[in-house]
Amino acid sequence: MISKAKILFILHLPPPIHGASIVGKYIHDFELVNSCFECKYVNLTIAQSLEDVGKGGIKKLRLFKQKLKEIKDAIKGFKPDWIYITPNSAGGAFYKDYIIVQKCKKWGNGNIIVHFHNKGVKTRENRLVDNFLYKHFFKNVKVILLAKPLYDDIKKYVDLRNVRFCPNGIPDIKTDHTSKSNTSEDIPHILWLTNIMLTKGLKEYLVALHILKKQNVPFIADFVGGITSEISEQQFKDYIHEYDLDDCVIYHGKKYGDDKAAFFNNAAVFVLPSYTEAFPLTILEAMQYGIPVVATNVGGISDAVSNGDNGILIGGKEPIMLNNYRPDPQEISEALKKLLLDNNLRKEMGHNGRRRYEEHFTLKKFEKNFIKAIYHFIQ
Repeated sequence: MISKAKILFILHLPPPIHGASIVGKYIHDFELVNSCFECKYVNLTIAQSLEDVGKGGIKKLRLFKQKLKEIKDAIKGFKPDWIYITPNSAGGAFYKDYIIVQKCKKWGNGNIIVHFHNKGVKTRENRLVDNFLYKHFFKNVKVILLAKPLYDDIKKYVDLRNVRFCPNGIPDIKTDHTSKSNTSEDIPHILWLTNIMLTKGLKEYLVALHILKKQNVPFIADFVGGITSEISEQQFKDYIHEYDLDDCVIYHGKKYGDDKAAFFNNAAVFVLPSYTEAFPLTILEAMQYGIPVVATNVGGISDAVSNGDNGILIGGKEPIMLNNYRPDPQEISEALKKLLLDNNLRKEMGHNGRRRYEEHFTLKKFEKNFIKAIYHFIQ
């Protein structure tokens, strides 16, 4: 009998709920993954809530030390053939994960697979300390990326031969792929479904909505997502009032399950004008519901949204990797206006998005691609 490879999975699991933790839960629960390999899992998450993400402090340091001990004990007890880790790519979170990866190299046999759910290496590669750390971090590791454009983020440190691409996928749901707001009689709803953060392009989007309102373009803008440390709920409401949007912007807070599905079912357009992204799951959800997408061409989004086919990309033709990009409110408003005033175009792009989701981004497709990527490295 051929023995299975032993893999220690060090990944993020919810709570809190964000893209990396959702995908981590998928991997943890995949029957095929657990049947193909002998698996052990360690939850890499330290933050207790979305508001806690990115914060430091004595408590975080203590939790980090506990996590290192948990990882060390797992390596010594389980003796994995490979260690799979989902680290952060830049900033303070990277420094923490740098220590974890280097410790894993020391405690294990050096066979490391890192799976990035974010980007940011390119934004800091010219800093002396970061450049030094990246050289050591990426030495002798294999890398899984979410989309081909994201290779540009790490190409200074990793040969393409040591990289595999595995786009995320999401569970299929029953939907008629048409939204209530896609009829010409209704006021179309624009759906923002991500955390309330300035770096998601919040202010630029509100300015774009202000432009649309002045042009008498009919719309209702639904905001669904959690408040984070970047901006308080009161500050968010103040911005809405500042841009004269009190009568056409509604903040609904966090929504899950059927409550979240109701917003997708009622949306005519999905918007994500972020400064930076890797490969957001929310765009795949919009495609699944047959909703056209307006998004910035950052990170790997162009692998999901084909400009002019299932949505409109703003910010230029080439994927943007640096974090100094800021979307142009005028460009956002023009893209939204094009879709809001053309019901047939919305339907066509929504249909194309649903088809693209079915072909490339189902959860079953992700599971198969993930296992294929792992096997490529370990065999």
